[in-house]
Amino acid sequence: MIWNFDNPEPVAVVVRAPGVGPGERWWTMGHRPERVREFIKEQVGEIIQRDLKDPRIGFVSVTSVEVSADLRHAKVFVSVLGDAQAKTDTMAGLASAEGYVRGELGRRLQMRFSPEVLFRLDDSIERGTRVMSLIRQVTESPGDAQPPRPDRRRSPKKP
Repeated sequence: MIWNFDNPEPVAVVVRAPGVGPGERWWTMGHRPERVREFIKEQVGEIIQRDLKDPRIGFVSVTSVEVSADLRHAKVFVSVLGDAQAKTDTMAGLASAEGYVRGELGRRLQMRFSPEVLFRLDDSIERGTRVMSLIRQVTESPGDAQPPRPDRRRSPKKP
């Protein structure tokens, strides 16, 4: 409150958090979503490894989690080891276990609302491995000492 001594009524002052524009909610700018996201990542990984007994679920690792601003929805990105059929089976098993995982998370998080859990396949590790192998293949190949020739299909520009 700021007091104006000429006027005995207090004057209200609106203070915004840094980086929060007009009309944005200031309470979403804290560290809580980050902490909840990390906690969900750890707990879902533990639930998948220890509690789920579905034979369709193979070797799964939780790569990242995205939570909504109100913490009611969580997208859990998982990486699955195996071929395409193993990935399909694992994702089907995880989709059928979403309710169980949500219930377990609700007990462990101790929040008013347990977030709705959606599993998504994350193939970024495979893409990164493929890019690294391509780079390694280019750098280690016994290439010519000559630089690559320019493309001769185009006609040179005439002055």
